Amino acid sequence: MALKKFRPITPGQRHKVAVTFDEITTSKPEKSLLVKKKRSGGRNDTGKMTIENIGGGHKKRYRIIDFKRDKFDIPAKVATIEYDPNRTANIALLNYVDGEKRYVIASSGLEVGMEVISSKNAPIKVGNTLPLSNLPLGTMVHSIELRPGQGAILVRSAGASAQLMAKDGKYAVIKLASGEIRKILMTCLATIGTVSNPQHQLEVHGKAGRRRWLGRRPNVRATVKNPVDHPMGGGEAKSSGGHPRNKNGVPAKGFKTRDKKKASSKYIIERRKKK
Repeated sequence: MALKKFRPITPGQRHKVAVTFDEITTSKPEKSLLVKKKRSGGRNDTGKMTIENIGGGHKKRYRIIDFKRDKFDIPAKVATIEYDPNRTANIALLNYVDGEKRYVIASSGLEVGMEVISSKNAPIKVGNTLPLSNLPLGTMVHSIELRPGQGAILVRSAGASAQLMAKDGKYAVIKLASGEIRKILMTCLATIGTVSNPQHQLEVHGKAGRRRWLGRRPNVRATVKNPVDHPMGGGEAKSSGGHPRNKNGVPAKGFKTRDKKKASSKYIIERRKKK
């Protein structure tokens, strides 16, 4: 999707950059794949605020996405490319030949009328889902499973992709966008291509109100809070707040929180690159 810059006729439009939605083909979602989405406002089941800076925003309904892609060897046609308010990527409505309809994460370049399939013997083209064992080296993939049959867990946000680097025994070696290189079982499924809406990261909201429509409330700096509210709060006049840390006292700026004995660490060949 292309980007649109606005003429500065109001302060809110002066720096606004938005996507044009020229890939979106319909504004009405498939009713059978919609469910209610309850807003928590950052509160848990006892009413206590456990996550700050969220609440309000436009009403949304959740679109049921097929992350498992488990309708094997049944071809489907792309009926629509749609906007999804619950994620950064666009979604595609698939009409299977047996009459079933499902939403999937849209790949970049996927168009209405194209045929996609989930199969071991599927052709190597955008939108098709195959086991990692059947993909050629160097293929760009997204929506990757971590365990067979679990459903896509990795590489699902707008513009994201990973690369199949090597095959080592029963494992495939995948390079993620973060720079992390890890092993994943060959029997796990992945979708060919990159995730749609790569321009998402270049969007500029332009005004505070647009963030409120998305359900994001203002963020108050820790150093200006009271000690009761944050470890970095308090102190006379302007205080530095000491070592940066989160609300629970865990240090920020590179402090490792990953369990040293975590079982999946043996599958990570190289840690992600620091920016």
